[in-house]
Amino acid sequence: MGGPVSVFLVLTGLFVTGAGLGLASGPISWPSLGWPDRAEAAQALAASPPTKIRIPAIEVRAPVRRVGLAADGSIGVPPVERHNETGWFEHGPAPGQLGPAIIVGHVDSRAGPSVFHDLPRLRRGARIEVTRADRRVAVFEVTSVEHFNKARLPGDRVYGGYDRPGLRLITCGGRWLGPRQGYADNVIVFATLVGTHRA
Repeated sequence: MGGPVSVFLVLTGLFVTGAGLGLASGPISWPSLGWPDRAEAAQALAASPPTKIRIPAIEVRAPVRRVGLAADGSIGVPPVERHNETGWFEHGPAPGQLGPAIIVGHVDSRAGPSVFHDLPRLRRGARIEVTRADRRVAVFEVTSVEHFNKARLPGDRVYGGYDRPGLRLITCGGRWLGPRQGYADNVIVFATLVGTHRA
């Protein structure tokens, strides 16, 4: 599991783009990492990989698999034939650790809607439950759902926030540009840890 330094090394120059998630031109402006206050640090969990995600408001129950970097240097995604699975970026924080845990998923496939098709329907206050390998469930609350053009993704917002445990759910959206480019935008759900319990 990576801390601020390892995530910086991996994500410098990376954005979420492409037909799924991929590389864009230009480096991101890396955020100030900051220091957590005692209350935020106390509720943070130790590293443990996620295994399942549940989003009751949009009826998502899905396994979480590890993803790393694709061949082009971008954040990887689950293979299209397993488009109803999600992927946790294993070089970043685990859900519940300090920092922004990143879970990605497809919006659709040739067969129809995929696991994160309904992310835009989420509203502030919706709950997200992520079960981890240590049998802890990290419970997050949605703070915002935002759309960004892939060419202008704000790296500081997406990858920043090491002062508290956070979660980013990322999929594609906006206008379809064709099979080589995919969708024009990313839909990103921002959420913050509000509690934990045993699975």
